[in-house]
Amino acid sequence: MKVIAAYLLAVLGGNASPSAKDLKNILGCVGAEADDDRIQLLLSQVEGKDITELIAAGREKLASVPSGGGAVAVAAPGGRAAVAAPAEEKKEEKKEEAKEESDDDMGFSLFD
Repeated sequence: MKVIAAYLLAVLGGNASPSAKDLKNILGCVGAEADDDRIQLLLSQVEGKDITELIAAGREKLASVPSGGGAVAVAAPGGRAAVAAPAEEKKEEKKEEAKEESDDDMGFSLFD
């Protein structure tokens, strides 16, 4: 990721096709180690390609990846008893919050 970030920084800085030396310089400025193999791999894969087209293609691929959120609601066998339990939990949470608020200043005030 740091090699890709260095490549993108170089492109954003105006260098349309950064070299391995450019990427090593950027990584060296932030104290990161430059792995020559990864730099060469990245440069070989992006050689002759436009960065905006690569980003657009990546977005299309990410759009097809499921990102969760498909949870299925299952009815509890207890019916109303299961519905009443969350209400009781909410009441307990409110009581706990009140205790926390009173302990926030711990006897000290900003304006005393």
